[in-house]
This record gives sequence, structure tokens and C-alpha cells, in this order.
Amino acid sequence: MAVATPKTNGRPTSSATADSAAPQASEVPGIPPVPFDHEELAVRRGERSGLYTIVAIHSTALGPALGGVRLWAYPATIDAARDALRLAMGMTYKAAAARLDLGGGKGVICCPPGEKLGGELRRAALLDFGDLVETLGGRYITAEDVGISPDDLCVIRERTEHVTGLPSERGGSGDPSPFTAMGVEAAMRACCGERFGTPDLSGRTVAVVGMGHVGSRLARRLADAGAKLFVSDIVDERRALADELGATWVEPDEAMLTECDVLAPCALGGAIDAANVDALRCRVVCGSANNQLADESLAGRLAEREVLYAPDFIANAGGLIHVYMEIKGYSEEHATELALGIEETLGHVLATASDRGITPLDAARELARERLGAAVAPAAM
Repeated sequence: MAVATPKTNGRPTSSATADSAAPQASEVPGIPPVPFDHEELAVRRGERSGLYTIVAIHSTALGPALGGVRLWAYPATIDAARDALRLAMGMTYKAAAARLDLGGGKGVICCPPGEKLGGELRRAALLDFGDLVETLGGRYITAEDVGISPDDLCVIRERTEHVTGLPSERGGSGDPSPFTAMGVEAAMRACCGERFGTPDLSGRTVAVVGMGHVGSRLARRLADAGAKLFVSDIVDERRALADELGATWVEPDEAMLTECDVLAPCALGGAIDAANVDALRCRVVCGSANNQLADESLAGRLAEREVLYAPDFIANAGGLIHVYMEIKGYSEEHATELALGIEETLGHVLATASDRGITPLDAARELARERLGAAVAPAAM
């Protein structure tokens, strides 16, 4: 195992499911370098599978670093490590802003490009990842993410107890995606209240890009709320859900430029980049994907264009809130209350951004850093 510790545009529009084939590496853009202010980066080639497994721990100031493990193909292992690093940082801010006693971490299992990772090789990779998690002694707790199912977590659990989000029949909290969707809908209400003067989603045009676990549930909630839907996914079979919901299907290569009130990126990160930011035809960006901006400087460009951006680590915190329920033991009713509270949290962020003339991303980071600073300061005394 290698451990590093610091001294101080076109892309897929679907969250991969556990039984889907991994993408060709050429479909996944290389990930640029990430600032390294993390506590730890662990990289190991699995003894059983021969595949690289990675855990990045950004911060444990508030508690153990919690973050899902994703199974995905990357152009190179360094890209997987960078992805883990940037996602771990986002988890730190997500937990802090949601006022959870958790730090931020992320895991990655590097899938062979173009292969469908199943059978014994899949099991071997999951066990290898469990071994890596166990070496970290509880500083990192893993959970479900892209390409991973609750059943996969059960395999990882064979090698480490530091797993959450297990199936309900195994005593766990089950699938967190309904709570993620609930929180994103709540965030949309806050955005619409700020941009249009009312949080009512009825009659609003919303484009949901990526109809995986979260996107499909979000689309259903929005349909129930009376929104007019445009939906898209690289999996053509998901057109059936569009028909069921009375939504308009948009081809994946056109989806991000749909003319709408609210654009909801719900697949992989980096959906908004330098190539498309000036072509967006929406008034609000609010989705479930992590790291929706390929470059954080794009938050300023969105603000210049008067496109209201809901920071993803605020909007998509509902799933983390639900998973945390398994650790803390609070009720599902309380988890629902906290997820719906995202509307108030984001409303505070947007008001702060407006009052101070800063971007919502900057305001959200300040909110998270205030709590992180309060936790670190007593320890330093």
C-alpha cells in the first residue's frame, strides 16, 4: 500500500448501476490536478483482483471521514486518485454544512476499461477494497456510490466493519437515493424562491440529466409536484420512464443545453465546463451530481450570466443524512426532517451570497468552514 500524508464535454449522462458495463476509458475525461490539503491518500493494488483500490481522507476534524466508494473506469490510475481527492473534499464540506459530526472521504475501485466487472472478479475487487478500508482503523467509513449496490456493501462488510448504507434486511438504512432526491427537490424550491419569487415547482420546466437511482426518483417527485419535465440518459431503455411521467425525452448530447427554468445534472461530475457554460439555457442549476462544475471558477461565470447555481454539496446532502441515520440511530422521520431542511439551509446560503455579492459556492464554503474552524480551534488550544 502506498500512503501519502501532507506535511501541513461530452460525458456520460447516467449514474452507472452495479450491473452496467464500465465505460471505455476514452469516454471519461482526464481529471486535472487537485489541491492536496488532505489528511491521507491510500492506494493499493488488490491481492485478489489485481485492480487498484483507493481511499482519500480529506478531514476528520468533525468525525470519521464518510464517503461512498465508486466503481468506475479512468484513463489512468492517477485520474482515479484525483477523483477520490476532489470528491473527499466535497464530502467534508457536505457533512459540515449539513451539521453532521462527520469528516470527508471517498473510495474508488478502478475498473478495467470496457469490461463488465462481475462474478468472481467483482467479488475479489470488493474484498480487496474492504481490506484497504480496514487498514485505516475506522478513520474512513465507506458507503454506496456510482457502480456499487447495497449487496456489494455486504461483500465489503466481510472484510471490515466500517461500512454503512447496508440493505435494510441486513440491519442497515437501505438505499439512500430517495433521500438524496428529496433533498434536491427541497433545494430546487429554495432556488425557485430566490430566482422566481415563489418556491412552487408547479409549472416550472426542469431538465433532469441522468436518470439513474437519484435522477429517476427526482423526476418522479418533480412530476408529482406539477413540474414540466425534460429527461435524458445514455441508457435508451429509460425512455419508458419518460413516457410514464409524461416527460419529454432529450438526446444525451443535447440535454445540458435544454431550454428550461431549472437544469438538474444527476449523472457524473464535470457536466458544466468551459465548452458549454456560455451556452446553457437555464435560469437555475440544481442537481444531485457531485462536482457539477469542471472548474470551480465557472461558479463566477454562471453568476455573471445570472444563472443561479445551487452548490452540489448542499443540494445533494439528503443521501448522506440518511446514511448517517444508520450510524447515529435516529429515526427515519428525523432523517426526513433534516433532508427537507436543505431548503432552509440553501435559502440561507443564497441570501448570504446576494447580500455580500459573492457566489453561492463561496457562501456555501464559508458556511462549512465556519463549522470546521469551530471544531479545529479547540483542539489547537
